[in-house]
Amino acid sequence: MSSSPVVAFAPLRHSAFRALWIANLASNTGLWIQNTGAGWLMTSLAPSPVMVSLVQAAAMLPVFLFALPGGALADILDRRATLIEAQIWIAAVGLLLAVLAVLGLLDPWGLLVLTVAIGMGTAVIFPAWAAATPELVPHDDLVQAVALNGVGFNLARALGPALGGFVMAAAGPTAAFALNAVGFLALLWALIAWRRPAQRRSHLPPERLPSAVRAGLRFAIAVPAMRAAILRACAFFFFASAVWALMPLVIREGLGLGPAAFGLMLGVAGFGAVAAGTVLPMIRDRLSQGRLVFFASLLAYAAMALLGLSRHWAPAAVAVLIFGAAWLAAGSTLGAAAQMTAPAWVRARALGVYHLAFFGALAVGSLLWGWVGTKVGVPTALALCAGSGAVAAVAARPWRLVNFAQDMAHRVKARRGRAAATMPTPEAPASALKELLHNNSGRVLEVVRYQVDPGDLDAFLAAMRHVREVRLRAGAAGWRLYRDLARPDYFTELWAVDSWTDYLRHAVRLDEVDKAALALVAEMHRGGQGPEASRHLNIEP
Repeated sequence: MSSSPVVAFAPLRHSAFRALWIANLASNTGLWIQNTGAGWLMTSLAPSPVMVSLVQAAAMLPVFLFALPGGALADILDRRATLIEAQIWIAAVGLLLAVLAVLGLLDPWGLLVLTVAIGMGTAVIFPAWAAATPELVPHDDLVQAVALNGVGFNLARALGPALGGFVMAAAGPTAAFALNAVGFLALLWALIAWRRPAQRRSHLPPERLPSAVRAGLRFAIAVPAMRAAILRACAFFFFASAVWALMPLVIREGLGLGPAAFGLMLGVAGFGAVAAGTVLPMIRDRLSQGRLVFFASLLAYAAMALLGLSRHWAPAAVAVLIFGAAWLAAGSTLGAAAQMTAPAWVRARALGVYHLAFFGALAVGSLLWGWVGTKVGVPTALALCAGSGAVAAVAARPWRLVNFAQDMAHRVKARRGRAAATMPTPEAPASALKELLHNNSGRVLEVVRYQVDPGDLDAFLAAMRHVREVRLRAGAAGWRLYRDLARPDYFTELWAVDSWTDYLRHAVRLDEVDKAALALVAEMHRGGQGPEASRHLNIEP
């Protein structure tokens, strides 16, 4: 497909996305320069596999701890302001790291603490930046924009380590840390220049951080497509982390090479990722998301085994080239699946849960495989990881990556010939109870009753599975469907939210696809006037 490189970079034609993507590339390049410098410096300060792998864990563990609160903040506060404040934090910590290094005051634990501080900033940036992407490109370009973000991240992985290796060889780790601070200043400038369109103000009170975090967790757990993306990300990144954690020791001890070769080897991995990004549109035309992730995972583990067996730079370079391509293919596909599943109101916090799983798997995997490398040796650890990772890839295949919006659109199109009904509107609250309806009102339960023709039963139950997802996607705290034992053609749907304010939020969160799913099931009611609905406020006796 000769046009695939053009399709791959199509989102860059949008000026706002292009400017921020380039600036993000500069900042991520600086971050990889810093990570390369920190990883190599640790081989001198404390040259054990555990301490070296702790550098990787220290960079990723804060994202595990703070990605969900950071995503919630990006949903309930101004996303641009949140990104700017996080960039200022990272630039300041990077500058402090450079100053301590030049003064000779940096010890192994100080290096880890400041790496953790930088990771705290990235915990806010990653979900906020991912959630901002749909604001920068039209819907048709969103999947490839997500993939381009992965390409940019891995292009930075290609440039950063290579530059970091040369910078350390020429000027030492201090210069590498200083370049990281400069890279984040570039993204800070681009964010300040971004003129984000004014967001529509809601008449409802703003969400509070604890309830926003709970809503994000509830969404990620309850929605099958989001849950599948998170579980498959854990299954892949936990094992794939071994390559990044142990590669400094592979290069230094297994191949007998220096920091410049280490940077170049990581650059080869990044080049493989960039090359994979250009052909991903063509691959997506031929493979489903789930199959693409499965085959990319197997390819990554085969490359990992080859790296563990390599005793010369040439096969090792081939291994990291293949691994980089597989890493990008699996990672960008999983990220796009998560992003396309989450609606706008919960996108940053849902992606925060995804990044929590992503970076948590990287951090825990890095630490575990570093420990295994200490006990059995680096080559054996990589071989064990490759074998167990392949088993996990096979076990994870039943978790299907399904785009709810696309699936529902197909169902609606198939029934387009039938008249579209609408879901019922319950009666207005009684005036005597209005004073009880507020942000702390207690749970609100809605009850919807259907009478279904026996011939429509299978179609009704299939449609109700989508209604369940609609309710949970819009913030419901729980959902149930009951069948009347005395009258089998009668069904009762129950769904609840935490407060009256959340009930009002639920209504405005429904998009056109959600409304189509509700209309589809309303068509199947045979009572003449549509299904009956009522609302109930929880009262503690």
